[in-house]
Amino acid sequence: MPVAVEQQDTPANRRPQRSGLRETGHAMRSSPLVEDTRPQHKAIEGGGYGPLRGDDRERIHEGVLTLLETVGFANAIPSCIKVLTKVGAIHGDDGRVRFPRALVLDTIKRAARHFTLHGQDPRHDMVVQGKRVHYGTAGIAVHLVDLEKREYRESKLQDIYDAARIVDGLDNIHFFQRPMVARDIADPLEMDFNTLYACVMGTSKHVGTSFTVRENVKPALEMLYAIAGGEENFRARPFVSNSNSFVVPPMRFAEDACGVLEACVEGGIPILLLSTGQSGTTAPAAMAGAVVQAVAEVLAGLVYVNALKPGHPAIFGAWPFMSDLRTGAMAGGSAEQSVATAACAQMAQFYDLPGGSAAGMTDSKLPDIQSGYEKGITNVMAGLSGLNLVYEAAGMHASLLGFCLESLVIDNDMLGHCLGCARGIDVTDEALSIDSIAEVCLKGPGHYLDNEQTLKLMQTEHFYPALGDRSSPKEWNEKGRPDILLRAITEKKRILAERFPRHVPKQVDDRLRARFGNLIHLPRTHMGG
Repeated sequence: MPVAVEQQDTPANRRPQRSGLRETGHAMRSSPLVEDTRPQHKAIEGGGYGPLRGDDRERIHEGVLTLLETVGFANAIPSCIKVLTKVGAIHGDDGRVRFPRALVLDTIKRAARHFTLHGQDPRHDMVVQGKRVHYGTAGIAVHLVDLEKREYRESKLQDIYDAARIVDGLDNIHFFQRPMVARDIADPLEMDFNTLYACVMGTSKHVGTSFTVRENVKPALEMLYAIAGGEENFRARPFVSNSNSFVVPPMRFAEDACGVLEACVEGGIPILLLSTGQSGTTAPAAMAGAVVQAVAEVLAGLVYVNALKPGHPAIFGAWPFMSDLRTGAMAGGSAEQSVATAACAQMAQFYDLPGGSAAGMTDSKLPDIQSGYEKGITNVMAGLSGLNLVYEAAGMHASLLGFCLESLVIDNDMLGHCLGCARGIDVTDEALSIDSIAEVCLKGPGHYLDNEQTLKLMQTEHFYPALGDRSSPKEWNEKGRPDILLRAITEKKRILAERFPRHVPKQVDDRLRARFGNLIHLPRTHMGG
């Protein structure tokens, strides 16, 4: 016969009363945080991972100096030859420009470092130094992914503006570089101008863009100076940088891009020095060789920029792309890409230069499981390596050919986790929690659910995904079995219906439209009226 045993109600036997505490915790987690206490808004320091070990960086550095001194660059335009030879580069009889070791080392020593990439709103300023990590978009996708129809269509100017205003409200995407091509604008000047207009009107975060030819920079500068309230204001806080593919790998200058670079330096625009050789095609198949070539190409660009204007802000943009050597196709979501990007971050740190490279370039066509693991692996490795600026980190698909607005919302969650991984663990006297452990074990209820430290750190120490589902199977079933793609579609539509940034005053936009007339293609009715 069973005997009922009455247990004494002691702390050891008492189970935590979870319901009330869960409600308290949920209320605290749901309440808005003070802006500078959000974990994703702090300057996250990475650097815990590096594929280059021992003397690897020194060996790459020596290889780079050898290439620059003995191989050099072809196809330099006359103005490039003039400015480079003036500072000590050698223009050979074979037409190639070579860079003596002393010139390269002196340039590295004198180059700008530890500078700020500004937003139109100072809240979005990014100090680019050391191993601070920032994630953003980039790319020249020619298609937009229509997730509801599961099909691709040509990208348009409106898509760029829509992407910018989605990013404007996402905490873990820190800057917005033009991710798509406006395929509905054929004229290069109109495309360059309107792409920039859509970006700077859509977000107050730092913007990156490119230009087709030198002549297209002048009207863009006029627009930027007007938005900034004058040329002097823009030069003091340039909120746009130029993504400049000044090199055609291997080791050749890109003539039009060099003209653009010169115009942007003159106009006060920071430069992303971009080298994008693809392993096995335009760069060596060996990863170390691809990194050597990319670093050499970027350092040649650094000499170029500093010859034009000593100390001009320039980003060390070594972006060696990995290939599937069976087919020659790009493998942007591969482990090899993760390692190559991390190695480039290490080389930027070796020179103490602000570094930017690419991650998140999934080869998948849709935001599916392949997309998730490829983006997650490449982005977290970039963060762990301490890469300052992680381009292509959100929204990109199909090896840079497709861009998905819903993926921006999903990837914002993913990047929040990546930042948490990069941050690591703070080991302080308070974080060691000796007093909390003693209080719970000796005086408290035997759990930490309502401990003062738990409630204090609930948001500042932990990241909570906006779309990711952490409910139990029972709760998930009761909610109608929600799917992350459907939630992303709903959230994208909500943002696009509600968010029309107004950081550029209407009076300024009126003056721009009066000045440039039909050059501005984006109707105000498509910008919230």
